[in-house]
Amino acid sequence: MKAKSSYRFFPLLLVFLSCTATHPLSSVQEQPVLFSAVQDIEPVWQSITDGLWFFHAKTVSPRLEFWALRICLFSQNLGIVVRAGNEGAASTRVSSFVHDNNLLAGINATPFDVISSREGQPIKNMGIIVSDGVQLAPANTRYDALVFYTDGTAAIVGQSAINSTENIQNAVGGFYQILTDGQAAKRTLNNEIRHPRSAAGLSISGTNRYFYLLVIDGRRSGSAGATELETALILQLLGSKDGINLDGGGSTTLALRYDDGIVRTVNTPIHGGIPGRERAVAGCIGIKSVFPREDKVPE
Repeated sequence: MKAKSSYRFFPLLLVFLSCTATHPLSSVQEQPVLFSAVQDIEPVWQSITDGLWFFHAKTVSPRLEFWALRICLFSQNLGIVVRAGNEGAASTRVSSFVHDNNLLAGINATPFDVISSREGQPIKNMGIIVSDGVQLAPANTRYDALVFYTDGTAAIVGQSAINSTENIQNAVGGFYQILTDGQAAKRTLNNEIRHPRSAAGLSISGTNRYFYLLVIDGRRSGSAGATELETALILQLLGSKDGINLDGGGSTTLALRYDDGIVRTVNTPIHGGIPGRERAVAGCIGIKSVFPREDKVPE
């Protein structure tokens, strides 16, 4: 398999030297940090738990609101969880994915073939899904994917280059790579279309290895949606070297488990033109704790 870029994660003994936070799971602050423009963004990370941070911000011009997670891939406290829609499988909302799997956070990922707000509908991924070494959906050679390997490396690769899943631990297909070695991909430069966006990134800095998840709202007065170029730039400013555009539009959703155990969407999904209406999707990627909290359902 040929990877565009890859990152090797050091032994777990480095956890306490690099990617640790100082306090346990706590409610994140809802007030966004305000910036004049995308290029002015400087992340202000809030700790959710050891190895997991949150950032919520707005820009004035263009009018955007976004939410991001930074995940330390060294952390002994955290793990990656992937689910899939496939032939005969059922759709789910991201909040249900987080709730049902007792996760800390989750985001939509893979494009799919059926659009509905109803959960439990037959659905099919339009891209590769590998979960704990088991391939649940085939590669879509048109698009790229976020891949985590069994040897501790990770990369964004073309799905056409995935000839075997033997050495893949987890993978989710998306659309295209939009950030490569810290530079926006050429395909983003002349694309001015604005949409809600879901995206993911990878970075390397000293002994740290980070994975980023990003959602940008759109189609509402408070957030006009981002171009691919703006999405790539935000990923870069968050700390990513490489980034991929995931399924967006009405599917764009980030759900978090708060310190009271209740799962909530932090952004405003808009399915069918209805703000707050969450779409049922296929492939998702989430973050789990090895010490999960007791699950609770909103009243």
